Amino acid sequence: MYTRRLFIFLSIFASCICAIAQVTVTAKIDSVWMYVGQQDGIELVVSMPKGEKHQMPGLKPGDLLLPDLEIVSVSKADTVELNGGKQWQVSQRYIITAWDSSLYYIPPLSVIVGKQKLQSNQLALKVHTIDVDTLHTDAFFPPREIQNVPLCWDDFKGITYGAVLVCLCAGLIGWLFYRIRSGKPIVRLVRRKKKIPAHEVAISQIKHLKDSRQWAQEDSKEYYTSLTDTLRTYIQDRYGFSAMEMTSTEIIERLVADGDEKSLDELREIFRTADLVKFAKWTTQINENDANLYYALQYVNETKLESDPNAKPEPEVVKETDKERLNRVIAMRMIMTLGAVAAIGTLVWIVWRLYDLLA
Repeated sequence: MYTRRLFIFLSIFASCICAIAQVTVTAKIDSVWMYVGQQDGIELVVSMPKGEKHQMPGLKPGDLLLPDLEIVSVSKADTVELNGGKQWQVSQRYIITAWDSSLYYIPPLSVIVGKQKLQSNQLALKVHTIDVDTLHTDAFFPPREIQNVPLCWDDFKGITYGAVLVCLCAGLIGWLFYRIRSGKPIVRLVRRKKKIPAHEVAISQIKHLKDSRQWAQEDSKEYYTSLTDTLRTYIQDRYGFSAMEMTSTEIIERLVADGDEKSLDELREIFRTADLVKFAKWTTQINENDANLYYALQYVNETKLESDPNAKPEPEVVKETDKERLNRVIAMRMIMTLGAVAAIGTLVWIVWRLYDLLA
């Protein structure tokens, strides 16, 4: 039992030694000397097993490695896989500068890998001062006064473009506000639709009336109302006068005055029967209703005008629904809000820029 425990302990110890041996921390400096005020780079490289938790030095710009040795910038840590993905190599660069000439011994950088705190090797940096010729002092000149640089187009180019943008936004907001107040859409959709001839519409409605078998019902008032409305609409579209607002007698007299007496006997009979049914509660027979349906169809066929096959489709304005109108108003208000924000932001920038130029 004792031998087995000793074997396990030695195995764990050997694994730890191997893991430690696989972790290396190395620091390299770009140049071992520089002048005062120049910049130099330090690269910290850490090699470790893949997936090992690690923490790089918590240095940030402005920190001092030594008095007069300052960190200018710190790059993000870069990780590269090595040995077929079994090992990580993490590198990070530090840009440093020195404000006094001296020989600096840069202390080791600390890195935590797993639960171990490891340190890099120590670096040295020689900083030289700039030689000044103190014998020829007349070669040095005092600082010049601040010069007033004349303004040019490049100074006002951004302001001009910003002013144009503000004007465009103001114009867009005003136009959209007018469209909302007047209830007009942004774009009026127009589609071209070929007009159906009046006789085709009338024939279609008469056939529908026949298929619905209203003519076979006992109460024929609704049937004659539909039939005469169809004929009135056809006559109005065919002859161009407001037949829907005229009485049956006025329609017949108008057709006679226009010299079109085709099938007027049948038309008179239809209107006479319809007036009796609607106003005198006249009762008709089924065969009489069927005959008047035939007379109406015959009248349309005898008086129809053949459509021109070369006729161009007539424009028709597409009407929007209430939901589409609401969505349009919401979209227009959102555009107005964005335009107002852009205009105000641009105007503030223009004022600030003018103050900066003219101050």
